[in-house]
Amino acid sequence: MRPAHIGLAVLVTGIWGVNFVVIEVGLDHFPPLLFSALRFFAAALPAVFFVGRPKVAWKWIVGVGLALGVAKFGLLFTGMYEGMPAGLSSLVLQVQAVFTALIAIAFLGERPGRLRLLGMAVALAGIAVAAVDEGASGPVLGFAMVVTAAAFWGVSNVLTRKAAPPDALNFMVWVSTVPVLPLLGLSLLVEGPEKDLDALRGLDWTGIGVIVFVAWVVTVFGFGAWGFLLGRYPASSVAPFTLLVPVFGMSSAALLLGEGIGPLRWCAAALLVGGVALTSFARPSAPVRRDGPVRDPRPAAVAAAASPGRPDPLRTSDAAPRP
Repeated sequence: MRPAHIGLAVLVTGIWGVNFVVIEVGLDHFPPLLFSALRFFAAALPAVFFVGRPKVAWKWIVGVGLALGVAKFGLLFTGMYEGMPAGLSSLVLQVQAVFTALIAIAFLGERPGRLRLLGMAVALAGIAVAAVDEGASGPVLGFAMVVTAAAFWGVSNVLTRKAAPPDALNFMVWVSTVPVLPLLGLSLLVEGPEKDLDALRGLDWTGIGVIVFVAWVVTVFGFGAWGFLLGRYPASSVAPFTLLVPVFGMSSAALLLGEGIGPLRWCAAALLVGGVALTSFARPSAPVRRDGPVRDPRPAAVAAAASPGRPDPLRTSDAAPRP
């Protein structure tokens, strides 16, 4: 990769890591479900006029929008609102790679090799250590919500792989249109209209800045830049940078929010990052059909798109993290 593009990859992962601190600030201004709805509203409303019509079937846009926007982000924001620390959230969410691999095994017929199975076991051990750490110092409910958010992220990754969108930014913008109304409805039902109205009446420049950052810097710029890199380099060159997200997330939370990082958390971080690396970058075996194994189970057009120098839409590691 060219030095400028390496710098861009580090910048994007840095933005995604610091985003967890920004979310923490935003939760001081908005109820979590309303905050998530405003994020997608701000990201989608202006951008749909510039990205053109959707380039994949609406069933994939709606499916990813519900799994990623409503379930994943709704649970993440609510879990952090319930007390899950920002730095630990950035770390625990990376277990999505394990959930993605497990769902691909169940529904796409992938056969995991020994290296991938080892990575899953190591990452799950990291989750167990993180659970012990959080159970001793914070609310278990928030931790459980963030782990469940990671599971729904895995669902959205598999749906995205099935959709194989040719334009990542176009896909993400249209996906962002789906969660707005469901999240607003859930906010009115769960958080109450009075709480939502109070948050909107008290909107200040900090609240506006938070919404702009999570919508335009994190979602539109971040995902657009990541798609740019995946369009020019093999996923195996770009995807390893995602392991920097929890590094930036935990360090920025420690510096800006004063979150402590004890020995258990360092141990959890080492296990999770190492396990995710093994899980994400080990190649799955080809699916097996009843009439025997096939050389390439993908449609010809998808297989051609996965040629060297282009991202493979059926690889776990190609899914860009969207904090």
